[in-house]
Amino acid sequence: MVDATVHVIDRGNLECDLNYMMEGHTLGTHDEPNPETDYGEIPVWNLVIDHPEGTILWDTGSHHDALDGHWPEPLWQAFYPYDADEHRLDDDLEAAGFGIDDIDYVFQTHLHLDHAGGLEFFDGTDVPVFVHERELEFAYRSAKTDEGSAAYVLGDFDHDLNWELLHEDRERRFEDVEFVRFPGHTPGLTGTVIHLEEGTLVFTGDQVYQAPNFEEEIPLGAGLLWGKRPWFESLRRIEELQRRHDAEVVYGHDPEQFEAIREGWGA
Repeated sequence: MVDATVHVIDRGNLECDLNYMMEGHTLGTHDEPNPETDYGEIPVWNLVIDHPEGTILWDTGSHHDALDGHWPEPLWQAFYPYDADEHRLDDDLEAAGFGIDDIDYVFQTHLHLDHAGGLEFFDGTDVPVFVHERELEFAYRSAKTDEGSAAYVLGDFDHDLNWELLHEDRERRFEDVEFVRFPGHTPGLTGTVIHLEEGTLVFTGDQVYQAPNFEEEIPLGAGLLWGKRPWFESLRRIEELQRRHDAEVVYGHDPEQFEAIREGWGA
């Protein structure tokens, strides 16, 4: 168990149809064939892991100019980043007591638009940026062809970055910190298991958006699954990690859970 501190960094919010979060969340019936959309707000957040071997920035959030031309209109219409301009990565880190220069490593769960928008702050630096090789390949293919996922913005990750590629399904790069691939949402999505002195944490990233995805096994919705079978297999992997380590499982965009974890761990 490592003596580390995990800080939660508030990076703003998105507004979206909750059918993106949960498959079949709003369904019509005979008497109500066109039910009203359940349109809600979800949090965007990062972590700073203050580890004995270095300070790790976990994901980089939405780009601060998402509504000012950085995101194409179809994407901001689907996932409205109404407060992105108030959440520059450098400003949010400073509010938490960190500067960009304090970051020794960056880890990307995946490269979707609400997770990779702050990578530009590491353009031209030698800061290692961990990402799974399957994710980087899929992101470029998605952004440059008609295949893959529409939720990538090339300008988020097409920088002069010191990529540190992950190749395996499980890799330990720091003491008691393991990167575990959870394919499903994307082929290279990778979560993180951290064994702290106070207990084990499993950060699922967007393999699990919200509690019903995990507790009721409701898949992600509205075309946000690269593969349904891999998604269920990854869910089983997370369940096994939870059982084996009596771990706390942290979801990607759960508003209620986000309020409970704001204070972080190990402080």
